[in-house]
Amino acid sequence: MAYKIVADSSCDVTDKMKREMGITLVPLTLEVDGEFFVDDDTMDVDTFLKKQAASKKLSKSACPSPEAYIQSYQGEEEVFCITISAKLSGSYASAMLAKDLYLEEYPAKNIHVFDSKGASSTQVAIAFKLEELIQKGLNFEQIVAKVEQYISELKTVFVLQKLDNLERSGRLSLLQSKIASVLNINLILGSNDGEIELLQKARGVKKAIEKMVAMIADLGGDVTEKRLVIAHCQAAEYAKLVMDRAKELYNFKDIIVVATRGLSSNYAN
Repeated sequence: MAYKIVADSSCDVTDKMKREMGITLVPLTLEVDGEFFVDDDTMDVDTFLKKQAASKKLSKSACPSPEAYIQSYQGEEEVFCITISAKLSGSYASAMLAKDLYLEEYPAKNIHVFDSKGASSTQVAIAFKLEELIQKGLNFEQIVAKVEQYISELKTVFVLQKLDNLERSGRLSLLQSKIASVLNINLILGSNDGEIELLQKARGVKKAIEKMVAMIADLGGDVTEKRLVIAHCQAAEYAKLVMDRAKELYNFKDIIVVATRGLSSNYAN
């Protein structure tokens, strides 16, 4: 049976990953000062971030329409769709509505929409898990069950140097953001059932990164059969620091580094 992987553009896969895994990305749209950016392969993330930094207004994002998802579902293949957390965006709801509409016309089609309960690297990890299970020859129902279990066990942690957009968009509490900015503290954040939570604090980004990597010991358990995905927003040197430190401390079966696309870069500032 042939399968297709679909994801919204919060899934920060590289162009090579897209080609090799046959992933179709459905773009979100970003807006800053009345200028719109479609988060696809044509988007210049550097230009967007410069305009965002120069703007006094909050940049905004809009999830893909149900019609955009319907277009991505077309074809003979069975479809697995991965969206950003339903608690952070309307993308999951849009993908589900598209699924219902599509199945009204093609009831024999198999489509499953995964709420990643995360974003960015979380979605990349799910895409790799899907590809792994597809290559093993599992059927549709088996893959759905195993990936839903995998999602329930995934751990996401992150450090941002700027919290402006997360706070102004309501995705991080004002109190947490102000404490961090006033005291020059970096917050170590994580995903709790799809919502952002504060895990730890540290003074300085390098100390925060060290703490974040050290947390893997408690969060990850035995990682010898696990994959670590590291996403960065214009911070390749910090991504390398995370990777090098993780290699020193742990024995992951694979470590992958990706750069954020437009949507993730928007909230990472």
